[in-house]
Amino acid sequence: MRSEVTNNQVNFNDIFKSNFLEKVSSFSALDTLIALGLAFALGLFIYFVYKKTFKGVMYSKSFSISLVALTMITTLLILAVTSNVVLSLGMVGALSIIRFRSAIKDPMDIAYLFWAIATGIVLGAGLIPLAVFGAVFIGIILVIFVNKSNTDNPYVLIVNCEDDKAESNVLKLVQDNVKKYVVKSKTVTGGKGIEITVEIRLKSMETTFVNEISRQNGVSSAVMVSYNGDYMS
Repeated sequence: MRSEVTNNQVNFNDIFKSNFLEKVSSFSALDTLIALGLAFALGLFIYFVYKKTFKGVMYSKSFSISLVALTMITTLLILAVTSNVVLSLGMVGALSIIRFRSAIKDPMDIAYLFWAIATGIVLGAGLIPLAVFGAVFIGIILVIFVNKSNTDNPYVLIVNCEDDKAESNVLKLVQDNVKKYVVKSKTVTGGKGIEITVEIRLKSMETTFVNEISRQNGVSSAVMVSYNGDYMS
């Protein structure tokens, strides 16, 4: 009886060692620290590029910080997955039940999320030169193109006029100061004037002509809005 207990104990220890202690011994603390340190550095780089190129209405600091965290978490996950095939299959099943409830309003935010995830995946796979070169190259491209002033962006000009004469004066000023314009809609309210909506493309980023329109006789208000919802005047 004692012999059976001893044999069972030995078998249990062997199983414990083969399934747990061997995995612990295969874990490299130095490699993990290097990978996470690089993930933190590249995550900070993504953070500063996002802050530099942000063009939305309200800047979200929590979203910026989440880019750093996402890069590090993805790196840690890939390090674990690449060390064990069984773990990778289980991880796929576990991640398949995750649902993100936060709405992404700006398409560029999706690009930054994928950038952070891709950087973490490449770092976790051990392709450090590719991760660094890719992050720097993408960052430079984003800074150049997102911050580039583009005068060909369409804007919508909404003007409230009292009569036909005021409307004619407004359209003449628009024609003289913009590169292209198209009247998108016109609303005539009995006794309350005329509201015209004009799509315009600027010659330059100068918008002082909107002030001139608002000072015209018979004009009660003039508002210029970009298509992404940012008020220009």
